Parts: sequence; structure tokens; C-alpha cells
Amino acid sequence: MLIGLTYDLREEYRVLGLSEEQLAEFDSAETIAQLQATLERLGHRVERIGNVRRLAERLVAGDRWDLVFNICEGIAGRAREAQVPALLEAFGQPYTFADPLVMAATLDKAVAKRLVRDHGLATAPFAVVARPSDVAAVDLPFPLFVKPIAEGTGKGVSPASLVRSRKELKRACAVLLLRFAQPVLVETYLPGREFTVGIVGTGPRARVLGTLEIELLPGAEPGVYSFANKERCEELVRYVLVDDAEAKAAAELALACYRALECRDAGRVDLRSDASGKPQFLEVNPLAGLHPTHSDLPILAQKVGLGYDGLIGAIVESAAERVGLARAGLRRAGR
Repeated sequence: MLIGLTYDLREEYRVLGLSEEQLAEFDSAETIAQLQATLERLGHRVERIGNVRRLAERLVAGDRWDLVFNICEGIAGRAREAQVPALLEAFGQPYTFADPLVMAATLDKAVAKRLVRDHGLATAPFAVVARPSDVAAVDLPFPLFVKPIAEGTGKGVSPASLVRSRKELKRACAVLLLRFAQPVLVETYLPGREFTVGIVGTGPRARVLGTLEIELLPGAEPGVYSFANKERCEELVRYVLVDDAEAKAAAELALACYRALECRDAGRVDLRSDASGKPQFLEVNPLAGLHPTHSDLPILAQKVGLGYDGLIGAIVESAAERVGLARAGLRRAGR
């Protein structure tokens, strides 16, 4: 197939003066090079497209591809991950991963939790603080956990996210509201084990790749899978492939949430257990990071023996089947 590759390159945004935290969700040149090389090893031809503005220029100019492999995060707004899928749909261009509705709904953590809860799936009680005065209406028992409502990669998450009093809650929310200019999600704190579950496929054909438990090493920020711990995961975090009863319950819940939220092709679901050892949905990433050695989903793929090539191949195969290609090695009919 001819595959177009859409992405947000970290270096292109660094010149705009963004901080390292603001750049965290964008991709390195290494990730793009590895992804292109992998797709080519799998027998495809690859054209680099770039970000949403370059994609728009190419589509208007009449360029088309058998499939667009999309990893664009977008730069602004809680629907930023939906921008490229929406543009591709407007031009009738097939692409990988979730549609615009799912991308927008899952980036907003409160919306995702409401949808999961409405499907009868376990997620911790929560509230949304959109302005400092909203703190007074939060009616949840302490301790609580706070984070920006529409960020990824642990942005805004630190040891200060765990709050034990109304005073701490007010202070933590004020800091996040000012820093990220978006509402704050306030959840009942979950003191148990933390898991991330990798999934490939779509709908009834979606399947769990495996479950990783996240263990913090000495020197890590304690008690929380924070932005700092994620950025330095090679030295601060141990990812352990687990399959005990609690991990299996986490995997079952993750797959149910993935299907309920209508994610496609591949993704990652994060969960944490409550005091009784029952896993609870935290969030889903329908556009999981794909750095070969730094991102959770490729790390998991390596640990279960699928490997990076196998993971990327499974994503392309799922998308190709979903959009009606005979098989991933064939060009779309009429092209």
C-alpha cells in the first residue's frame, strides 16, 4: 500500500518557544524514522505528510493515499486529537485509529469516565473543577487525586496531585487551572496497583496484548506515575508483565472499556486498583505513543513477543480490514 504518515514533530514546535512539558506529546525524529522504516519493512511505500496544516495543503492539492497512518496529537484545544481524523473524513481518506468523536471524547477524561460509567464499568467517583469556586461543591472523601482534564503523558501530574484536605485541594486546583487553562479532574484516590493494558484490533476482533504493572523505582517521584517519572521511565520505572487474578481483571475491564468507547486498531487503557484490589478505569489512549523503546505500548509489544514490527503490522491490518481493503498488501480498489 501507499501509506501517508501524519505526525507532529517535536523539533518543529520547539522553535515556537514551547517548554519541554508542552512538547512531551509530540514525536521525535527518531520515532518518525523508525515508524517509516517499519512500514517499509512490512512492504509498504511511505510518504511523510507532517502536521494538520501540511495535510490540509496536500488534500486540497488532490493528493491521496491508500491509508494514512495518523499519530498527530494536535497543538490546542480539547478536541485537538480529532482535527486530523475530521479532516481526513471530510476528504474521504481512510486512516488508522479512532474517529473524531472518539478522539475528542476520550481526550476529555471526565467525558470518557462518564461514558464508561454509563456502560456499568468500574471507574472511581469524580468531580470537575472548572473554576476555583467549584472546589466548594466537591463532595468526595479525602484523599483525592487531581490532574488536568485533557492532557496526556502525565502532564500536570506530580506528588502534589495527591491531596488530603480541602485546603490542599483548593491550592492544587488553583495551580492547575492557571497552568493549563482547562478544568481539573478530581477523583477518589486509588491506593492499589497501577496497570496499563495494550489492545489491538477493532470491535469484537479487539484483543488484549498483555498487561503491564507500573512499579516505581528508588529515585522516582513517590506514589504517582507522574510526568517526571514517565519522561525518565528508563531509570525510574519498571514495567512488569503480569497475569495474576488482579491483572486479569484489569485486562477484562480494559477491553470492555476499549470496546465501549469504540476505539479502533490499537490503544492503551490505564487502570488502578482500589483499596480492595478491584481495578478501576482511569483513562484510555486511542492514540498511544509509538516510540520503539520509550512508549508503553511498544514496550508491552516487545515483552509479549510481538515486537515493534508486529505491533505496527497489526495496526495496519486492523485498519485495512476496517476500511474494506482486501488485505494490507493490496492497493485500494480503483487506485
